Amino acid sequence: MALMKTSNPALGENTFRDVAGTRSASLIDAASRMTLSGTVNKTGILLLCTVASAAWTWQRFMVNYDIGAVAPLLTLGAIGGLIVAMVTIFKKEWAGVTAPIYALLEGLVLGGISAVTNMRYPGIAIQAVGLTFGTLFVLLFLYSSRIIRVTQKFRMGVVAATGGIMVFYLVQMLLGFFGIRFMAVNGSGALGIGISLFICAIAALNLVLDFDFIERGVNYGAPKYMEWYGAFGIMVTLIWLYLEVLRLLSKTRSRN
Repeated sequence: MALMKTSNPALGENTFRDVAGTRSASLIDAASRMTLSGTVNKTGILLLCTVASAAWTWQRFMVNYDIGAVAPLLTLGAIGGLIVAMVTIFKKEWAGVTAPIYALLEGLVLGGISAVTNMRYPGIAIQAVGLTFGTLFVLLFLYSSRIIRVTQKFRMGVVAATGGIMVFYLVQMLLGFFGIRFMAVNGSGALGIGISLFICAIAALNLVLDFDFIERGVNYGAPKYMEWYGAFGIMVTLIWLYLEVLRLLSKTRSRN
């Protein structure tokens, strides 16, 4: 498996190979190169975009607690976010425009899902947010202090596990069209909670691969627009992690 491999589709092994043609110009002009601080700042901007649109969707639901009021927004966010994500992956130089649009669209989805779940289990949304960002900061500390090191075996294990989870999601979705449900897996029993814990752990470890990828991009001297692309990749993983944490908390709360 290639050195730059990460299981995040937005931060794949061919990313820097694709921008290699612009590297020489970047090396001449330091201002046109990707930096860690620039990537962090742009990640913050994307987070603000996501929170803003999520808060708007949340507020619309809270007016009359009607899922129908936010259903079109959920659909728009889910489909639109997928389309914009694919455009960003294939047109990395557009990331300065498409990444904020992706964040806004995903915020619509997160706001709606969080509001509906929070109505059923009061306080669960803020718990999920706290656990997600707590995980982010802990892993960032462990990575920056080199307590966690991204080795080839580490990459291969996380990539393989993530691929298996994605296949499982796809199989579940396809079988769902035929009325087949994995009740034990999606339920609040020991198996369901155990699987959710495993998926949350894999989603979290993807953040470590993303940190490593961005650090390599900075060292490589990638073009400036890759700051937006790196921030977009972090957002893809964070959104996945948040949704999985929210699902795990829902399972545990339903047992009470």
